[in-house]
Amino acid sequence: MRVGAACDIARAPRRGVTQRTDTTAVRKDLRTADGVRIEARYEPYAGPATGSGTAGDPGAIVLAHGFTGALDRPAVRRAATAFTAHAAVVTFSFRGHGRSGGRSTVGDREVLDLAAAVAWARAQGHRTVATVGFSMGGSVVLRHAALYRGEYDHGHAESIFDSVVHRGRTDGRTAEPAGPRGAVSAAAAAPASVPATADATAHADAVVAVSAPARWYYRGTAPMRRLHWAIQHPLGRLVSRYGLRTRVHHRDWDPVPLPPVAAVPRIAPVPLLVVHGDQDPYFPVDHPLSLAEAADPEACELWLRPGFGHAENAADAALLDRIGSWAATRLQAPAARPHHGSRDPHAPRAAGSTPGHAPGPAPDATEGTDG
Repeated sequence: MRVGAACDIARAPRRGVTQRTDTTAVRKDLRTADGVRIEARYEPYAGPATGSGTAGDPGAIVLAHGFTGALDRPAVRRAATAFTAHAAVVTFSFRGHGRSGGRSTVGDREVLDLAAAVAWARAQGHRTVATVGFSMGGSVVLRHAALYRGEYDHGHAESIFDSVVHRGRTDGRTAEPAGPRGAVSAAAAAPASVPATADATAHADAVVAVSAPARWYYRGTAPMRRLHWAIQHPLGRLVSRYGLRTRVHHRDWDPVPLPPVAAVPRIAPVPLLVVHGDQDPYFPVDHPLSLAEAADPEACELWLRPGFGHAENAADAALLDRIGSWAATRLQAPAARPHHGSRDPHAPRAAGSTPGHAPGPAPDATEGTDG
């Protein structure tokens, strides 16, 4: 793994795509493969008329918020506005959040919510789509990219049919009593309305995970211990519902979903950016380091941001702009992309890091999983 390594995917420019000139946001209720209603919003590209995408199409960024977020939350709206300077933007509320239906599974079935949003972005005429996820949304974009491979599938990842049948889960793992999920039959999870073209329209062309966990059941920080209480205990779920406006499913994970650190090796050759702060109160820096080490070194770039806290609430305008620029660059024509091994020259270097090498974990980083 190299800090600053970037991936270049050759793509033929698309002909006949015109730049969108309207500035009207569009709201729509989407339907996931397992039948959950998801509220979503589309905002056209608002940058320079020349655009920053292929043949006039700026591409689209699909923003996946963190736990307790929603598309109308101020931090999500601020991030979406920043991203429209680089691409069209789709925001949505995960199940159990905002005005979406269903109940949160805290990163399990949410891959189906993201898949529906990505497919809708392509339905707006965008050839290329990047996914940007924060915290829980970061874990979702990683698992989504591993499961929904599209043209990048070379037979080593689960098929899209399998991901729909199991609601985005991965078999072969023993459930641990920590997630609010439960087993559902394949017949119930794969309704007849699942589109046959889901695997061709729901994949991502670039992936950004901000403040994402590397593994499940992490309780090494006080905020994560509070989060586990909020999703595991009846009183905690009551607080989540009425205090945090988040409806959490009461069942455990069964089977346990593919952990993010096991998903990242399956993402290449799709470009991956891992962004994390050295002041994150939820996940210490061993999480992003684990993700970057597990990823293809030619497809992954790691930004460790000094002073940055956690997820969309802590991301300032400068960081959001740079993330949007990175995503838009990866959606450009091949000639405009950086070569392998390039790094962001404006990225602050984390203490102790050197070009081409990842800095070590913070001295007080907490390692390990619960159970």
